[in-house]
Amino acid sequence: MEGVASGIPLMVGSKLLQGWLTASQVPLGMIGLLGLAELPYTLKLFWAPLLDRWPIPWPDQRRGWMLLLQLLLVVGIGAMALLQPHTDPLSLTLVGSAAVALAVVSASQDIVVDAYRTDLLGEQERGAGAAAAALGYRAAMLAIGAGGFFVAGRLGWPAAFCGAALLLAAVIPFTLSAPRLTPVKFPVTSLRQAVLGPAKEFLQRTGARRAWQLLALVMLYRWPEGLLNLMAVPFMLQKGYSAELIGAVNGGWGIAATMAGTATGGLLYGRLGLNRSLWLFSIIGSLTNLSYWALARSGGSLQGLMLTVSVEHFAHGMLTAAFLALLMSLCNPRYSATQYALFSGVYALSRSLLAAPAGFLAQAVGWSSFFALTLAAAVPSLLLLAVLAPWRESVPRGAFEPEAEAEAS
Repeated sequence: MEGVASGIPLMVGSKLLQGWLTASQVPLGMIGLLGLAELPYTLKLFWAPLLDRWPIPWPDQRRGWMLLLQLLLVVGIGAMALLQPHTDPLSLTLVGSAAVALAVVSASQDIVVDAYRTDLLGEQERGAGAAAAALGYRAAMLAIGAGGFFVAGRLGWPAAFCGAALLLAAVIPFTLSAPRLTPVKFPVTSLRQAVLGPAKEFLQRTGARRAWQLLALVMLYRWPEGLLNLMAVPFMLQKGYSAELIGAVNGGWGIAATMAGTATGGLLYGRLGLNRSLWLFSIIGSLTNLSYWALARSGGSLQGLMLTVSVEHFAHGMLTAAFLALLMSLCNPRYSATQYALFSGVYALSRSLLAAPAGFLAQAVGWSSFFALTLAAAVPSLLLLAVLAPWRESVPRGAFEPEAEAEAS
């Protein structure tokens, strides 16, 4: 259910609010500026140490913050229903301020949700836990992206925001009844330790060379997926598919395929273990990019589009389960809020900086060659896996091991 709690505010602050502003005749340029309100999701690393340093002890050191932040989100989303978007500067300022505030609280909740999942799950449970979180997140996307707009069409936009607030409120009992964490053996005792400790611990555990290799693996592991995602919709439009069809196939069929792939990935993880899952899902995910290569060389039928989207989303759903388990394996429970935020921020670079040249590459070589070349983006991460996560070993080298920390202390 915590995946649902993370997905709801993100969708409210982006898709639902965009729809309301568009219906209120707000200029597109101003609506586009809403993208800046999502910066807190990128910058959350900078205040994550505060949540490690000052935990709220009840119900436990992570759920205390989760409970407080979820209550704030329920109130904040419900209060957004009172907004009256217009084109005057005061109205737009209020809307923008509300969107930024929502993103800050939502990003803070993501920090503690990721930390709670990391602290709670053992190595064999991480695949299933990652899959459950991703499934909940996708369910929230469907609930707000489809259900929210349906309510808005029938009852008005304020009712849609109130409905989203009620849906998030329904998560709070699950937060209260979730398993209790065991208190960490070596709690953070100062702000300096909370800020500098995560990087210091990571470097001491892995060594400088392996630390950089692990960060490179986090950044590069999903690079082929990032290149594809950035160009998939432009390709479909140029192929002649209508915007309505693309939205229906990606938003409905695609999300369903992703959820199925994520669940399958979680199940296979339990049998394969982390290292083999990282290998297998990376290879499958990269090879399925060739489905777009085949679509580019075909006539562009509806069946071809649905098959391509299904294969791609299913494979990338599997890959997500292994990747989230990788991030959890690298975190020390003492600093899991900050370290997970750091690793997820490093991964975000592959979605932005590393994927940015995709359009120029596609323009230069054409669609079929571009999709074939995305396979080459998998080579660096596979080389790193050979060094860091050998097939015959269970967890990556440099992953946190509680036994090793106990001996070191």
